[in-house]
Amino acid sequence: MTAQAAHRILLHVDVPVARITLNHTPLNIIDIPLMEELAEALRDLESRSEISTIVLGGSEHAFSSGVDVAAHAPDKVEEMLTKFHAIFRMLVTSRKVLVAAVRGHCLGGGAELAMMCDIVVTSESATWGFPEITLACFPPVATTALAAIVGQKPAADLILTGRKINGRQAQSMGLANTAVPDEQVGGIVEEVLTRLTSLSPVALACTKRAMYAWDSMHFDKGLARAEKIYLDELMNTEDAHEGVEAFLEKREPAWKGK
Repeated sequence: MTAQAAHRILLHVDVPVARITLNHTPLNIIDIPLMEELAEALRDLESRSEISTIVLGGSEHAFSSGVDVAAHAPDKVEEMLTKFHAIFRMLVTSRKVLVAAVRGHCLGGGAELAMMCDIVVTSESATWGFPEITLACFPPVATTALAAIVGQKPAADLILTGRKINGRQAQSMGLANTAVPDEQVGGIVEEVLTRLTSLSPVALACTKRAMYAWDSMHFDKGLARAEKIYLDELMNTEDAHEGVEAFLEKREPAWKGK
């Protein structure tokens, strides 16, 4: 058994399970340093054959409230997208079984991280959503992959309105496998791990590769297209800049429609 503390994540390994806990209090905002630490941990774990399962979690108050809004500034947004999306490219090609334990806020980029895991256990009271549109932005990973998970119409509803839902609603839509009271999340995750760790690690790895081979090819192409639209079109609009600035200045945005 080994444990490692990083600045913005906690990594605990008890073979064959590795646990990554987002540790950027109070809301586990995903800034560029957290992206770098998470990517490094995932790369390391992917190379370790003795690890079959990775659990991704946060605190009782926040799985993650999303990507740092300040990282959407014109001088940072390209670096942010490159580093954040590198994580998802690792997730969709990973041979490890990915389990998400969600409590509290699970929004934007945080919801994208959770939804890309294989098995998701959420608290009933967790708050899920993709609120980027309220900043005149959009969530590239969700626009690429959410419809395949919940269906086109529910995905359009969540992404285009930015509305928030609770964990029970997330489970009914297909964003999570199980929704339970907050205090039961850990126990259900342990039940899942007991089942997974009784199975052949190599069989799990091969099955993962087979399950997502088609999706990973389409995801990579779709995400590249979403990135291009985001950087070349959206980030050149006045409204996108206004949305970010208004959020940082804690005021209502004044949309210009251009």
